[in-house]
Amino acid sequence: MTIMIKIEKTVHDKKEASDGKRILVMRFWPRGISKDKVDVWIKELGTDKELIKKWKTGKISWNNFSAEYEKGLKGREYLLKDLAKQAKEGTITLLCSCKDMNHCHRYLLKIAIAEYIPRI
Repeated sequence: MTIMIKIEKTVHDKKEASDGKRILVMRFWPRGISKDKVDVWIKELGTDKELIKKWKTGKISWNNFSAEYEKGLKGREYLLKDLAKQAKEGTITLLCSCKDMNHCHRYLLKIAIAEYIPRI
């Protein structure tokens, strides 16, 4: 069984069957996006407004951003476990509006979710 957690798409990209369950992981609903573009919205896994501002303005490094985002996941392990379970059952695609998936909280979130997969 291949477990798929995709992060390659943004919420603006066209919905495709290969996306599986499309999960929006932003604190705020993006402008101009209709509800039918996503299957689930988990705003609690989005980036804190102040943290994203610090990263986008260059006040903190990617490593600092990563550490702060990961700290912010404390207390939300139940969400990570649920997403790991869903990923075991079928493909999930984590969505936000960032174009660079390697410097986006989706990348960090994918790693955090994957850590729970062997335990389920």
